[in-house]
Amino acid sequence: MSNSKQISTSNNSLTSKRFVIRKSLIGKNTVITVNFKSGKTFKYNHDKAYNIMQSKLSTMPCFAKYKSYTSSTSVPVILRDKEVI
Repeated sequence: MSNSKQISTSNNSLTSKRFVIRKSLIGKNTVITVNFKSGKTFKYNHDKAYNIMQSKLSTMPCFAKYKSYTSSTSVPVILRDKEVI
């Protein structure tokens, strides 16, 4: 499935079907709204989420290899109780 079906963009905001942290979005102050299949929605500032997750991301093979981290089912535990907007 192509990214155009997964993510729509507008200025500094994205709407997605999955939670995502991408190296290409770091420093762009992008606000992302995720609409999970379960019907739950989560809105976050990509840079704030990245700063909170940075130490964990640096140890993840997927982030090193693909320069991104995604979750299609939920928000990472480390961010659930944080203010990330």
